[in-house]
Amino acid sequence: MTTYPIAVIGGDGTGPEVAAEGVKVMDALADRFDLKFDWHHYDLGGERYLKTGEILPESVFEELKQFRAIFLGAIGHPEVKPGILEKGLLLELRFRMEQYINLRPVKLYPGVETPLKDKGPEDIDFVVVRENNEGLYLGAGGFFKKGTRQEVAVQESINTRFGVERCLRYAFDLTRKRDRKKMLTLCGKTNVLTYAFDLWELAFHEIGAEDYPEIERDYAHVDATCMWMVKNPEYFDVIVTDNMFGDIITDLGAMIQGGMGIAAGGNINPEGTSMFEPIGGSAPKYTGLKKINPMAAIAAGQMMVKFLGEERAAAEMEAAIVKACGKLKSLSAGRMGYNTEEVGDLVAGFIRD
Repeated sequence: MTTYPIAVIGGDGTGPEVAAEGVKVMDALADRFDLKFDWHHYDLGGERYLKTGEILPESVFEELKQFRAIFLGAIGHPEVKPGILEKGLLLELRFRMEQYINLRPVKLYPGVETPLKDKGPEDIDFVVVRENNEGLYLGAGGFFKKGTRQEVAVQESINTRFGVERCLRYAFDLTRKRDRKKMLTLCGKTNVLTYAFDLWELAFHEIGAEDYPEIERDYAHVDATCMWMVKNPEYFDVIVTDNMFGDIITDLGAMIQGGMGIAAGGNINPEGTSMFEPIGGSAPKYTGLKKINPMAAIAAGQMMVKFLGEERAAAEMEAAIVKACGKLKSLSAGRMGYNTEEVGDLVAGFIRD
C-alpha cells in the first residue's frame, strides 16, 4: 500500500464543505486502488485570522513545506477586507513554495451544458498554463501623495528570463505529453506591452526551436484569445501566458466548460509542494446550507491524484466525475437535484461500483 500524507486547508465559507466531499471521494478511490491518503487538517483562513490575527504562522508554513500536496477548499471571509487573506495566505504559499505554474484544464464533460452554441466535449478540451510567481501579482510599486488630488499609483509587472523560461518549458513538456494537436499558443500583448512580451516571445521561440521542434508554436493577443475561446475553442491545445492574463482567461475557460461548479486548478511546483483547489471561491452565502456544488473540489482532487503519479486511479476518478455530472440537473448551487453531501456520495459510489 502506498501512503500519501496530504495537508488539507478547508478555509472559509463553503470551503470546508466541498473539501470534505473531495476527501470522501479520494478515500473511496484509495480503497479501490490500495492507496492511503493520510489527511492533516489545518484551520487557516478568516476565522483564525479574526480570532488570533494570524494568517500563516511561520511554524505552520514549515510544516506545510513537508507535504507533497495541499488540498484547499476556499479562502475568502466576508468580515475580512479583500486582499488580506488572498495575499497573506494564497499568494504567500504560491510564492514562497515556488508554485510557479497555475494549471487549469478547460474540459467540457458529456452531459454538462456550455453557453456556447453547437459546441460539445469534442470541441472544448485544452489546458491553460499560467505563470504563477511573477508579473503584476508581485505587488511591486506603490502610492505617491496617497489621499490627495495629486495621488499617483504605480504597479509594475516583473518578468524574469528565469521565471518565463521555466513556465514555457513546463508548457512545452505538457504539450508534448498530451500528444493531441502538438500546438502551444503563447497568449500575450506584444503590440502594446512590448518589454514584457518581447521577453516572453523571444524565449518562446528560442526554446521551441532548440528543444521542442515537433511542437507547433502559435501566438495570439489576449483579446483575440478571448474571442477564439468563445468562437472556436477547438482551435486550442495548450495556452501559456503570464500571471495577469492567465487569471482572466481561465475564468472565461471555466464558463465555457460549464461554470465554476466544475472548474479546478493546481498551483504546481514540480519538485516541491503543490496545491490544488476549486477556483470558484468561498461562496459564504451558501455556508451550511448544503447547496454548494462540490464537483470542482472533487475535480481538484482528481488533479492532485494525477500529480502524485497515480495515473490509473486518476483516470478512474475522472470517469466517476463524468458519470456523476450526467446525473446532475445543473452544476449551479441549489439546482443540482442533490445536496452537497449527496453529490460526493454519487461520485464515490461510481468509484466503488
